[in-house]
Amino acid sequence: MLVYTDGACSGNPGPMGIGAVVYKGGEILKEISQAIGEGTNNIAEYEAVKAGLEEAITLGADAVEVRTDSRLVVQQLSGKFRIKAPHLREIKKEIDALAEGLDVRYTWVEREKNALADKLAKDAIG
Repeated sequence: MLVYTDGACSGNPGPMGIGAVVYKGGEILKEISQAIGEGTNNIAEYEAVKAGLEEAITLGADAVEVRTDSRLVVQQLSGKFRIKAPHLREIKKEIDALAEGLDVRYTWVEREKNALADKLAKDAIG
């Protein structure tokens, strides 16, 4: 399955929203648009990945490519960059636990190719 994700924050910190779109064979299986409280843009980005991955698993995925327009998130979740913030390390542990036993790959995409997930994240915070 293919999952596009994005996080949004109105102010930084401020109200956060997440967006995710789960595809299989080019067809949209699920769209997620959810307000998730107050926090930072980085938290929103991580939570969007977690929500998208959870949904893909619920829909029966055994292999998932997560695409996001955050290079930092891709590098950190792929283990190429260190995560300094303890709260983000905790979310990564949750993501890693979800991904255990799955074939998961994180890929950076240009913002224009992530428009639907971006819209869903922004819509969640109004």
